[in-house]
Amino acid sequence: MNIYALNNPASNTELFHTLYQNKNIRIEAIRSHLTHPGEIYNQKEDEWVLLIRGYAKLLVGERVIELEEGEAIYLPKFTPHQVLSTSEDALWLGVFNS
Repeated sequence: MNIYALNNPASNTELFHTLYQNKNIRIEAIRSHLTHPGEIYNQKEDEWVLLIRGYAKLLVGERVIELEEGEAIYLPKFTPHQVLSTSEDALWLGVFNS
């Protein structure tokens, strides 16, 4: 699978594509185009995400974080976070560890 060839999502949606998964790790390619805040996540797994393309604004706890291409963030399990907005071509690589 070529993650650069994944379709852009419709406005204000995200698409998740599992690239690899075993009992402890899941790796996803995520396409986002959020013009309004997305779902609030508070996961029972650690998450590391790399923004490969585009830009994004996140709310992590009480802090707003802006990411540009090539930047990554680590979110320990049970850290409330929300994607506030993204460019229409945002492409993420997410690694989840339970």
